[in-house]
Amino acid sequence: MIIKEKIYTREELNKILKQNRKQDETIVFTNGCFDILHVGHTRYLTEARSKGDVLIVGLNNDSSVKALKGEKRPIVPEKERAEMLANLEVVDYVTIFSETTAKSTINILQPDIYVKGGDYKIEDLPEAEVVAKYGGKIELVSEVKGASTTNIVKQILNRY
Repeated sequence: MIIKEKIYTREELNKILKQNRKQDETIVFTNGCFDILHVGHTRYLTEARSKGDVLIVGLNNDSSVKALKGEKRPIVPEKERAEMLANLEVVDYVTIFSETTAKSTINILQPDIYVKGGDYKIEDLPEAEVVAKYGGKIELVSEVKGASTTNIVKQILNRY
């Protein structure tokens, strides 16, 4: 089943979030490719969701995944990746963006908290400047060592 009521453009989502802000809810945003959904993703999203009341996932579209990960990626098309994320209970909203960073999306949505994995350093995040500009907060969550789409692809290639 496709949960379309969770998938919105950035502009649509910005309008929806006005209601959440009126209710004084903490809005959390994270982003990524989420190509082959795995336990690292679900643990990361669960921890991100624990930081606030509403979790928005910014999803890199197919062309931005290709630019970030190489010509053979993504493996799963953006609409299917968005549907899988939308079907996760911890995810409130999904928005697909075309840039290689989430700077524009964050600038539009201005979440209270921007979450990234513990494999990043706040000072190295391209989005950090945008978050600081409007007074948001950045939090890093635990990294699940070895859990990655790249490692899954390598395992499949090695085994088969």
